[in-house]
Amino acid sequence: MIVDLEPVTRDNWRAVAALTVHAGQRDFVADVEHYLCMCAYGELWHALAVTLEGQVVGFCMWAVDDDRSRWIGGVVVDAARQRQGIGRALIKALRDKLAAEPGTPNVALSYQPSNTAARALYLSLGFVETGEEDDGEVVARWTPTVPVVPTR
Repeated sequence: MIVDLEPVTRDNWRAVAALTVHAGQRDFVADVEHYLCMCAYGELWHALAVTLEGQVVGFCMWAVDDDRSRWIGGVVVDAARQRQGIGRALIKALRDKLAAEPGTPNVALSYQPSNTAARALYLSLGFVETGEEDDGEVVARWTPTVPVVPTR
């Protein structure tokens, strides 16, 4: 499966803001509106709509840290579109896109220790837990062994 990562624009922001997750996931992610505000006003994070066949199916954001590592955050796949491989495709596409940026030492993300589904996904995609913590979350990093060429 290939998803597209597109800027959040005046044409798609309503579909992005309408994304929801299952009740049991609300402890692990904020509302998309919160993430959109972080991107618009926080001067660090950049918002992306995740689309499949022209439909908004998810959201993610990314940032560059002081050490030039790229961070993935705010990953949301709409409740109606989960368990279809979208989350895996999203993380892989964004990981590869960020890793392809010159000077990127690694791609990092973090998750709550009790979020076993996220942990399993990230580890299966080659992220390695580093022992670091960020606001009580586990940090995992992916370092490419060969140059990465993003698929899209």
